Amino acid sequence: MYIVILLFTGCSYTASRPKVLDEAQRLMTEDPQAALSCLNGLDISELEDSATIARWALLYSEAMVANRLTAPTDTIINIAVDYYGGHNLRDEFQKASRLKAIIKTYGNHDELATALYLQKEKEFMLYKERAAREKLFYITIIVIMLAAGTIILMRQRIRLQSAKNDALMAEASGLKTEIEARSCDVSRLQNTLHSLLDNRFSLIDALCQTYYESQGTRTERKAIAEKVKAEIEAVRTDSFPKMERVVNDCRNNILERVRQTLPDIKPEDYQLAVYLASNLSTRTISLLLDESTDVIYKRKSRLKKRLLNATDCDRCDFESIF
Repeated sequence: MYIVILLFTGCSYTASRPKVLDEAQRLMTEDPQAALSCLNGLDISELEDSATIARWALLYSEAMVANRLTAPTDTIINIAVDYYGGHNLRDEFQKASRLKAIIKTYGNHDELATALYLQKEKEFMLYKERAAREKLFYITIIVIMLAAGTIILMRQRIRLQSAKNDALMAEASGLKTEIEARSCDVSRLQNTLHSLLDNRFSLIDALCQTYYESQGTRTERKAIAEKVKAEIEAVRTDSFPKMERVVNDCRNNILERVRQTLPDIKPEDYQLAVYLASNLSTRTISLLLDESTDVIYKRKSRLKKRLLNATDCDRCDFESIF
C-alpha cells in the first residue's frame, strides 16, 4: 500500500520548506497519502529552526494517523509536544497530546512506513547535532567577541591610565620647575635684602649692645637710643623704595598686583605688604612699624583676607606670600 505513497509526486523537495509544510497541511484532508509523501520528502536535518521542526513533527504525526499507520516510537510527536508545551501554544499542544495518545496504537503496522519513520528520527538526531554545533559555534563567537572587547577595553583603560600618569608627571615636573623658580626668586630676594639691610641692622644691633652695656650718663644712653631710632627710621624711609623695587623684581611684580587688586589700600597696609613680601620676620616688622607682634598678626590676617576676597587670578601668589 505504501508504494503508492512513495510514487506520489504531489510535492517537490526543491520547494521552499514553509511552502512544503503549507501544502502538506492543505492536502491533509483531501489526500493524506500525498501529505505524508510531502513530509517524507523533507530532509529535516536541513531545517533551520525548532519551530519549523515542531510544525513538521505535528503534521507528520497527523498524517500517520490520517493514513492509519502506527508509529514505532513517540519520538517525533514528542518533538511537537515538548515545543508547544514549552512555548505555551495551547491549541497546538492539545492537538499534539491527542495524537500522542493514539499514534502508537491506532492503525496498521507497515514496514516501509516504519523504516521511513526511523529515517526521520535519524534526520532529527542529525538536526540536533547540527544545532548543538551551531550553538557551540555562536557561543564561541560570543565568547571571543567578549574576550576581544574586554581586551580592547583593558588596553584602552591602560592607555587612559598611562595618559593620566604622563599628565600627572608633566604636572609634577612643572610644579617642581615652578617651585625651583620660586625658591630661586626667594633666595635672590633674601640675598638682595640681606645686603641692603645688613649694614643698618648691624649698626642698630651694635648700638643696642652699647646701650645695654654702657656705664655712661643718662644723656649718653639717651643719645644712643635716639641713634637707634634714627637708624630704624632710615630703614623705614630710605631703604623702603629699594625694598619695594627688589620685591617686585624678585616676586614677579607682586606689589604692583597688590595695588591693582586694592587700589584704595592704605599706606600703612601697603607698607606691611612690602615687609611681608620681603619675608621679614614678625618681630622685625613689629620693630619697623612700631607695633606689637599681636597687632602685626591681626593686620596681616586682615590684609590677606582682603586680597584673597578681591581676586582669583593672583590668589595662589597672595596666599603663599602673605
